[in-house]
Amino acid sequence: MNINELTVEELYSKIHSKEIKPSEVVGALFERIEKYDGNIKAFITLTKEQAEKTAAELDRLQAEDKMDGNMFGVPVGIKDNIVTKDILTTCASRMLHNFKPVYDATVMTKLKNENSILMGKLNMDEFAMGSTSETSYFQTTKNPWNLNCSPGGSSGGSAAAVAAGFVPYALGTDTGGSVRQPASFCGIVGMKPTYGRVSRFGLIAFASSLDQVGPMTRTVRDNAKVLELISGEDKANDMTSSNNQDTDFLTGIDKDIKGMKLALPKEFLGSDVDDEVTAAVLKAKERFESLGATVEEVEMPNLKYVVSSYYLIASSEASANLARFDGIRYGYRAENAKNLEELYKKSRGEGFGDEVKRRILLGTYVLSAGHYDDYYVKAQKLRRLVSNDVQRILTDYDLIIGPTSTTPAHKYDEVEIEGTKEYKNDILTIPANLVGVPSLSIPCGLTEDNRPIGMQLIGNHFEERKIYNAAYQFETLYNLHEELKNLTMGAE
Repeated sequence: MNINELTVEELYSKIHSKEIKPSEVVGALFERIEKYDGNIKAFITLTKEQAEKTAAELDRLQAEDKMDGNMFGVPVGIKDNIVTKDILTTCASRMLHNFKPVYDATVMTKLKNENSILMGKLNMDEFAMGSTSETSYFQTTKNPWNLNCSPGGSSGGSAAAVAAGFVPYALGTDTGGSVRQPASFCGIVGMKPTYGRVSRFGLIAFASSLDQVGPMTRTVRDNAKVLELISGEDKANDMTSSNNQDTDFLTGIDKDIKGMKLALPKEFLGSDVDDEVTAAVLKAKERFESLGATVEEVEMPNLKYVVSSYYLIASSEASANLARFDGIRYGYRAENAKNLEELYKKSRGEGFGDEVKRRILLGTYVLSAGHYDDYYVKAQKLRRLVSNDVQRILTDYDLIIGPTSTTPAHKYDEVEIEGTKEYKNDILTIPANLVGVPSLSIPCGLTEDNRPIGMQLIGNHFEERKIYNAAYQFETLYNLHEELKNLTMGAE
């Protein structure tokens, strides 16, 4: 039995039956991390000593048949923009290179209460701004399927850690596709929940009206289980969290989908989409039809506006959210500043990377008195047009399907990030964030050179259960979980 190959449900079951101990799970996974993460570079910070201590305590409780918690003994990795008490939380930025929070994020508190074991903090694009994990101050994460390829971003470390078998599940964050795109690139399952489904308390904000924490797993059932545990209203800390009580995503997940109506926007398969991606999605369409679902082509005419709208809104919110990092209270502080103004300028100039500076500058310009109406207000109007498109389609159809990304994982020497060209690759994932609806990425194929291809399923607000049902049925016909076991990841 290879512990790194077990799913969340399998690990939980074997721990509860006392077939394995939590300490054995933790030991096996750290052994794998130590062997392979020198190549992958998924983790910024490992919490080995703490994890071993927690596992030893859970061993004692296991022996006493006191195995409380729905994640008892199951390890997890956390994206490094989710705060963890007394554990380094950097947002992959020099600005927070020494920041140890004094409290836990709500999602972290929930997982601790379920007796999950934290293995460490995962690499990402700096402040979640990027789609390749290359803007991290510390390192560039590699794709376990091909070390010459990007794992995607900004949750690239989370996706790579799950795909590589370092952890059975991880948490990422999704502002414009940052859970789903890396899930697609790494051949795993990634969910961006309905806005408000999961508390954002303790998530270091990028764009507050768009950000959501989401689970990243190897299977659909695991994903649904994790989302159940982290969902729920957070009255004390997050007034944008929803009081929707329907958080049972596993009941009925295995029912057939005969009669389900799926919409495939023709714009999702436009000229910018890679031929192999198009072919995989059309094959997925056939698989859904074989399961009894109806798939029809529809139009989403305002898709062309999503990138412009998103980057104006997201950059504006980022400009406001990142104003707090000033070199005074915590984080990076420049040396040899002669006065307060110079301290601000030097600390922010040296602490932030180029991509973060670019978005702060754009957002500040958009929010300025002379440009607010011309740019920010118009971007919000475009957001409404996109929302109208999505809501119109979901009035007549159960779900929207299409590719997660326009390409499979690209090789680093194939793509040169120039200006805003890389932003256009987010065109397929952004609509769900602008509208606030849930969207799940699942594997739907492989390229000729074995790079994963992802497909996303978009549902209406708080219809995650319907998404999981369709995704689970699809997974019965196509599942990359077995292929994940064979990754070599460059080890000798």
